[in-house]
Amino acid sequence: MNRTPKKFLAVGVALLLLGVVVAQQPAPEPATQAPAAAVTAQEILAQADRVLVEVSQLITLEIKRPLRKSIRTREEIRAYLVKEFQEDEEPAKRYADARLLEKWGLIPKGFPLETFLLDLLTEQVIGIYDPKAQEFMVADWISSGDVESVVVHELTHALQDQHFQLEPWVKAARPNDDAQLARTAVLEGSAMAAMLDYAFRAMGVSLRVLPDLTPFLDQLEMGDQNFPLLASAPPYLADVLIFPYRQGLIFSQAVLREVGWSEFSRVFANPPMSSQQILHPERYFSGYVPEPVPLPKLTQQLPEGWNVLDENVLGEFGLLSLLKQHLGEQTARQLAPAWDGDRYAIAEHAVTRQVLLVFRLRLAGEGAKDFFPQYAELLRRRYASRQNEQRSANFLSFDTGEAGGVFLYCTANECLSVEGADRATFDRIADAFGWPAAPVGVSPRQWRELSSPAAAGVR
Repeated sequence: MNRTPKKFLAVGVALLLLGVVVAQQPAPEPATQAPAAAVTAQEILAQADRVLVEVSQLITLEIKRPLRKSIRTREEIRAYLVKEFQEDEEPAKRYADARLLEKWGLIPKGFPLETFLLDLLTEQVIGIYDPKAQEFMVADWISSGDVESVVVHELTHALQDQHFQLEPWVKAARPNDDAQLARTAVLEGSAMAAMLDYAFRAMGVSLRVLPDLTPFLDQLEMGDQNFPLLASAPPYLADVLIFPYRQGLIFSQAVLREVGWSEFSRVFANPPMSSQQILHPERYFSGYVPEPVPLPKLTQQLPEGWNVLDENVLGEFGLLSLLKQHLGEQTARQLAPAWDGDRYAIAEHAVTRQVLLVFRLRLAGEGAKDFFPQYAELLRRRYASRQNEQRSANFLSFDTGEAGGVFLYCTANECLSVEGADRATFDRIADAFGWPAAPVGVSPRQWRELSSPAAAGVR
């Protein structure tokens, strides 16, 4: 679900972030500022050759071969994006992701996901490095004030590709979507870091010695008038688009503080394993990786007629986005760091097209004790029409009509959520883990009475 191919991540987002950070720094003396001037296609391409040498020196990666360069029209950019979008993932994976996002309530049902993403990314993209063709492309509508930053960003990718072969490096994380998102964050974050260091070089400062960027990036407003589609995107799509830039930059700053550009290549040799390590760089430095969370072979637990579309990892970033959308940012930031591994599966009935979602989550730390009641509330908010609701201290179930039954069961440090099944199917899945049998529960009214201070005093 978190798979966001590098080629489709928008440099326009990077420029928004760059503007926020640069605005917080002292401006250079007027004598060092040059007035902006219009640039021709030939000048952009010539500038790329000069900047390539300077970026090579900045990030300490030598130029191994000449760079192909071109200027592209909006129509050519869109045609390229459509082609690469279709080639990057199998149609079955794209279909599974869309059904998953709908089931989790992260996009509206029937939302034209592929069309919207292509429109959004065409709006955003003003520079692309294509690792297949080893070519740097610049949009012909780019403003003169953005040229240098775009060139630096994409040439950072070009140099990294010459040394580390970016496309196979990112895809090596498959089929783990969360791990692939983490690698994408390394690419976009390090290119952002290079943009900033290049912009600050005249001031004699570097990202390595600047304060933590998090407070500055928290000021980012996505409702920029130049990017109306990004401002109108469902919150999850905006989150997953900006994550590699924003959090990747914070991660890259942490790495640069540790080793500098001369040793940044260590990250490519030892890439982060999850979005958790991007969100919490100290986990990357310590080498902490949660144990894999298994699911049973669902074809043995599901009734006849169900087809498993995908099985994957949500990750801490995905959990954060899910909680934020349904419970608010404050609650999400309190709970998501308790993530200690997960696995989900999405299935569809061959006849009814009903969707079933299985989500197993392992928790650790302070947030674990608060997770059940908060996730139970998330499920109740997502399904406004509920019947036969039952609950206990660690179990919730209710019927939703055509969408099937919803179940949440937490035991020890793990939780299992199943949406779209009946009780017998849920029990078979929970039993496959070797968990104790889930309780039956009582009605919400009875639960409130049993949970009241007066009832507690009687007991």
